[in-house]
Amino acid sequence: MIASSTFSFLNAVAENNNREWFQVHKGGYETAKENVLAFTGEIIRGLSKFDPTIPSDLNPKECVMRIYRDIRFSKDKSPLKTNFGIAISSNGKNFKGPGYYLHIQPGRSFVAGGCWYPEPESLKAIRQEIDYNLSDWKEITNDPGFVKAFGSPDTEAKLRTAPKGYPSDHPAIEYLKLKSFTASAQITDSDLSKDGSVAIVTELFEKLYPLMVFLRNAIS
Repeated sequence: MIASSTFSFLNAVAENNNREWFQVHKGGYETAKENVLAFTGEIIRGLSKFDPTIPSDLNPKECVMRIYRDIRFSKDKSPLKTNFGIAISSNGKNFKGPGYYLHIQPGRSFVAGGCWYPEPESLKAIRQEIDYNLSDWKEITNDPGFVKAFGSPDTEAKLRTAPKGYPSDHPAIEYLKLKSFTASAQITDSDLSKDGSVAIVTELFEKLYPLMVFLRNAIS
């Protein structure tokens, strides 16, 4: 489970987002990070039980993202993230295709998975797969368990018009307009902090697994 002290540390970062404060409180960061790494290890083992592409011995350190922000091209020069990001694939956080993601942030945690802004060739392949196998896509995204957990695929990254090569009246046009193919669900701090938290997260990931298989098949 995620310790209450981990959430407290992230709240403190949000209030004191500077390198001087962080250096003084480096011990608190190390404690929070160890908690997140341990939690990630349990999530990986849970994932490996239903997704054979995830090694059960995948090193959690390969999945937990660094807390330092890349501020080179950002107007916000705050040096630290106010969350822990956990990205899981067969290659840990270093992947360009489908992957699982857990975002840990006080009051704003969520579970997600899929292909986030795939590269042009993969984007083209996924759209083609939806075009050719719309019934399979609908079966996955209309499944009662999927709908209860995620509602529908995320739509914040979407074209305004039909993508090149597809008519505007295509039966799958709203899906073909997508630039990312993901689904996400909010998760409460209390769900992450109680016994059974690992099961809560892995069960959500399991509901995403058919979508992951569809996307992997598309770009393979």
